[in-house]
Amino acid sequence: MVKIKKAIFFDRDGTLIKTFVSKNNNPVAIKILKDFRLIKNTKSVIKKLSNKYLIIVITNQPDVSRGKNKKKNVISINNKLKKVLKINKIYTCYSKDDKNYMRKPNPGMIYLAKKQFKLNLKKCFVVGDRDKDIKSGKKAGCKT
Repeated sequence: MVKIKKAIFFDRDGTLIKTFVSKNNNPVAIKILKDFRLIKNTKSVIKKLSNKYLIIVITNQPDVSRGKNKKKNVISINNKLKKVLKINKIYTCYSKDDKNYMRKPNPGMIYLAKKQFKLNLKKCFVVGDRDKDIKSGKKAGCKT
């Protein structure tokens, strides 16, 4: 009997990592590694869930294409996240173009994971702090 592969897709900023708050009260992703702080209880939750699910992070990082951050900073933050949490894969979209298939709310990163890990998306979940996260999950047929 083949075991159904299932995953939980997590947004990165505001879901796993603490963000800053902008003047207009929107969450702002950290830009450098020294600002890295996990949200309370993240480690224990991920540890528990990783016993039954693949843990996959899907993150939009448009500040790179906007010239407000460097790709190497995003990669170092992602590497730190992988080091401190049991994460199977991190998919990152650097585009600022909402029409880009990989950029949430589009489901491109989820479909990449489906192909790579042979996932049954009906058995998968998407967890995030913004509407874009939930929309991408719903478009892919995941629970949100």
